[in-house]
Order: sequence, then C-alpha cells, then structure tokens
Amino acid sequence: MRIPVPNRTFPLLRMHRCLTPRSMDYFTHQILRTWVQALLLLAFASLAHADTPDPAITTFNKWCFKAGQTEAQARTNMNADTAAFKLTFWDDSLEPRPANAPIGIERRCEIAFDGDHAAPAITALRIQMAIPPKLGTPIPLPATHKTGAATVLIEGRKLLRGRVAVVHVGTREIDGKMQTFMAVDRLYAGLGLPEGT
Repeated sequence: MRIPVPNRTFPLLRMHRCLTPRSMDYFTHQILRTWVQALLLLAFASLAHADTPDPAITTFNKWCFKAGQTEAQARTNMNADTAAFKLTFWDDSLEPRPANAPIGIERRCEIAFDGDHAAPAITALRIQMAIPPKLGTPIPLPATHKTGAATVLIEGRKLLRGRVAVVHVGTREIDGKMQTFMAVDRLYAGLGLPEGT
C-alpha cells in the first residue's frame, strides 16, 4: 500500500507563483505598517523620556524634606559626591551651620544642576508639597528671603508649632552655563511670621 507523500519540492518556487500583484501590494502594505508602528513607538518612548523628571528633581523631593539628617547623612542619602548636581545642606538643630550661612536660616537643603529645568522642577515640587503630610500652608514671604532675578518660584510656608519654611526654585548662570536650583529653607521658630499669625 502506497502512502501519499506531500509534495515538498521547490516550496519557494510555489510561493513565488502565489505572489500575484495584489498579494505583493498586501505584503508591501504590511511591511510599511510595521515600520510606521515601530517609528511611532520610538517617538512615544522619546516623549516619555522627555517628560521624566531630572534625577536631581526626584532626589530633591525624596530627601530634602526629610528632617533629622546631618550633612554627612544627607550627602550619603543623595549620593551627592558622585551625582550630577551640587548639594548645599546644613541643619543647625543637629550640628553647627556654616559661618557664612544667611541670617535666620536654621536648615537648608539646596540642589543645583545644569540646564533650565525650572518648569518641571516646580511641577514636581507642587506635587510633592501636596502629598500628606503636606508642607504647611502658604504665607507671605518672610523677611529672610526676597525675590531675585534668578527666582522663578519662591513661597513662604507656615509649618506646625509656629515654624516657617521657604521653598525656592530658580535659574542662574554659572560660568556661562544655565543652572537650575531647588531649595527648601527652614527658619528659626516663628522668625519672619507676619504680625498676628
């Protein structure tokens, strides 16, 4: 008894015979559609990357609002010695502040990094300040601070137990390069509060 064996001779030749002009158009369309989809995915990935906050912004929001850090601890937490930003930090409630620290500022955490990123920095900061426990409520700017040419956002915040903080975002030119800075200062108890507050 003979068992029929499928004809497997010249499969490519048989496929070629099946490629009519209409089927060729179909395959061309499929290839083009695949390329377009790939390009769109790359474009969306690029946009998503562009919307990703700078690591310095993320680091600021994660660590600069945390109390109880010494300068050494803050530098370790933020990997400041190897990061692409400059950290300025002190907390006079834990260790003496620098001799050149501005009058009235008990604690400062400031990050400065290259480029103009003020808009995403402010957006991220607003989101962070709204996360419980919220960073107080807005108040008039204390006498320890003022709006300068570099300022994009500066705001006083009333904290618990009569404490006051100031958040500050801006841009400045350093050695011919644009730089963004984000800072949060905590003042001494009650310092700079408007009368009757």
